[in-house]
Amino acid sequence: MKSVAIIRDPVYLCHSNGPMHPESPERLVVIDRMLSGFVLKERLIDIPARDATFAELARVHQEGYIRRIERTRQRSYTVLDPDTSACADSYAAAIRAAGGTLAAVEAVLSGQASSAFAFVRPPGHHAEADRAMGFCLFNNVAIASLYALRRHALERILIVDWDVHHGNGTMHTFYDSSEVLYFSVHQYPHYPGSGEIGEIGRNRGRGYTVNVPLSGGKADADYVYVFQEVLLPVAREFSPQLILVSAGFDTHRNDPLAGMALTSDAYGRLTAMLQNLSTQCCADRIVLTLEGGYDHAALSEGIASVLRSLIQGPAAETDAETHVPASAVDIETREVADKVRTTLSPYWKQLSGR
Repeated sequence: MKSVAIIRDPVYLCHSNGPMHPESPERLVVIDRMLSGFVLKERLIDIPARDATFAELARVHQEGYIRRIERTRQRSYTVLDPDTSACADSYAAAIRAAGGTLAAVEAVLSGQASSAFAFVRPPGHHAEADRAMGFCLFNNVAIASLYALRRHALERILIVDWDVHHGNGTMHTFYDSSEVLYFSVHQYPHYPGSGEIGEIGRNRGRGYTVNVPLSGGKADADYVYVFQEVLLPVAREFSPQLILVSAGFDTHRNDPLAGMALTSDAYGRLTAMLQNLSTQCCADRIVLTLEGGYDHAALSEGIASVLRSLIQGPAAETDAETHVPASAVDIETREVADKVRTTLSPYWKQLSGR
């Protein structure tokens, strides 16, 4: 059994998008409630969050944009885009959300734990260099990736984004980079409208962006198939030194903001597959940071499934690498996976053999 670092902080509860907004403090309240009764909680190590510095934010975001978010402290309510707002406490929460993800990376890279989960808000993967969008203020996973690359001199990081929405901000941050392999499987067409198969990176980053856009209604077997047929072959060839996960739970069949059909168990299964990869490539080092997930029961159950997998290890799931039968996978999923493989085959030997 392994220990998992978890990052929590009361300031995350202070951020508000306004009344009745789906990205609410209650999301973390239900997670805390689940953790208090979690059967393996003795394997969880609480790590304190910290604030991200201006320089750490500025690796991803423009200075003027950071100052704009900082100025929201002067007002009780600021509308940043049609979906995204800030209150007087949002800047404090946002710099600690980015810093909490950095603390998770530090815990794993220092050997305090082999894996970590940062239970932060506001989420981050939609945040662009110069604007907030999609409930996100600062791009937590992008900031953490550049921290690991620059502070710890890593050379290859894999970001896996299984949120139902495409992580446009994360993709754009690394679109020209070969240091970060960005993989996203997401509902499409859907917010924010990016994430087509042909978006594969640019210049030195060409081939290092992998988008798998699926229409709604896809279930556990579809996601396992996409991981097996697209992600794992490319990731093994890339051989990451650290795996970061934009962990959204809005792909769950009960989520009110999307149309996928995953069960809570799927998240543990996908985590086990990433653990097998991390054992081969990067000494089990996996860091997850919370993105979406708006059905509270599904959110807490999905996270519990992930934590069980991280603690028990991939060996506990004996079929973690067993290919699902083709009959269990939607034909559209197979077609999309084939198109992605064909599109990226010039850049990855593991995809050119079929």
